[in-house]
Amino acid sequence: MKCIRFHEHGGPEVLCVEDRDPGTPAPGEAQIRHSAIGLNYIDVYDRTGLYPGELPSGLGREAAGVIVALGRNTRGFRLGDRVAYVHSMPGAYCELRNVPVERLVRVPKGISDEQAAAIMLKGLTARSLLRRTYRLQRGDVILVHAAAGGVGLMLTQWAKALGATVIGVVGSEAKAELARRHGCRHVLIPGRDELVAGVRKLTRGEGVAVVYDSVGKDTFMASLDCLRPLGMMVSFGNASGPPPAISPLELSKRGSLYLTRPTLFSYISRRAELDTAARELFSAVRKGMVRVRIGQRYPLAEAAAAHRDLEARRTTGSTVLIP
Repeated sequence: MKCIRFHEHGGPEVLCVEDRDPGTPAPGEAQIRHSAIGLNYIDVYDRTGLYPGELPSGLGREAAGVIVALGRNTRGFRLGDRVAYVHSMPGAYCELRNVPVERLVRVPKGISDEQAAAIMLKGLTARSLLRRTYRLQRGDVILVHAAAGGVGLMLTQWAKALGATVIGVVGSEAKAELARRHGCRHVLIPGRDELVAGVRKLTRGEGVAVVYDSVGKDTFMASLDCLRPLGMMVSFGNASGPPPAISPLELSKRGSLYLTRPTLFSYISRRAELDTAARELFSAVRKGMVRVRIGQRYPLAEAAAAHRDLEARRTTGSTVLIP
């Protein structure tokens, strides 16, 4: 089967197409024939070595497809089941993959394979950020960076449906219009708008209850300054590089702030947690609370081009690779 691998850390040019035999599924595993694969910024972190791992390595954490083989002692799934997964181990950029069944969820009717591949990491992340990391309350005013991105669009829609007022931060007027259509009451554009002053004006000087920041180094300190006293800074990505080291006193002098750096896999480590989270996510999509916008599709063999566009901020919404 065809897969994307890399033998050294670096830019998109290190990605190469290889033929590789996935082998027979081990006990407790299912072999999935992928129909769609999700692209995420964590894939960039893996490729560049920001998140170090053994080399050579595959890429990709989420995908959807059909079960074509089962290992021994697998229960709860059958050949032909439509399934999706998010995995802590990279390797989804391929045509066939053996995955532990404890990581699989069935894709319900009304959800396409492309939608499922686009939401297992991003959608479950949005759900965890809103319902677990900081339990959003009706009437909260929140700030979402990269509001026109894959997680951003799901986060803003879901937050609006829960009764929050969303201030989005995006990189262009075209992305601003997209963010407004997906739940942002207000949109700020760096270079045109000053972030802290803009947020203070929109909140009448109070600041926001929570900041969801996936950008990292370029926005981290300004994000802290956008919070109200006792507000929460949620740093969940490093698109511009890792955030700076800070003294805990920086949180104190800004009003006894809270700071957290969550990862999705801590919230879905147990099977029951994964089932509950997936059920809530699929329900939100089927009810229209969250519309999955797939802005780009690339053939699997063009994964390097997809990475270039993602890093250049030429993408909006979710991106999927098609085997």
